[in-house]
Amino acid sequence: MHSGTIVAILPCNDLDLSERFYRRLGFERIESSVSNEFPNYRMLSNGFGQLHLAATVQGWLIPGRNPFGLYFYMEDVEAWAKEFRDEILGNGPEEKPWGTYEFAVSDPDETLVRVGWPIRLRKSQSQ
Repeated sequence: MHSGTIVAILPCNDLDLSERFYRRLGFERIESSVSNEFPNYRMLSNGFGQLHLAATVQGWLIPGRNPFGLYFYMEDVEAWAKEFRDEILGNGPEEKPWGTYEFAVSDPDETLVRVGWPIRLRKSQSQ
């Protein structure tokens, strides 16, 4: 039997800046994480999932070479695209050959952040 969940722990150079970015995606700090005991760690939730932000050591995240990426499945891709319209990388949102309607942006540390929804679900909802 399997149960549980998975949470991404994302290294960040500036926790405040990163938290502000992810708030724009609907994430809020989990109250239990507002502790002076762990000032270099933040737990965020959007009601469906969690994202943890961890302060990294100086120089660990190199500009232009961040290997991390996150994918957020969010139903109203158009609404999220409006929030990030001036920051979208390339074209978007658009249908991708792998079956999602999505767009991509970079967070403050250049983590690739994709927001999308399966095309098959999107089409069935619009009918």
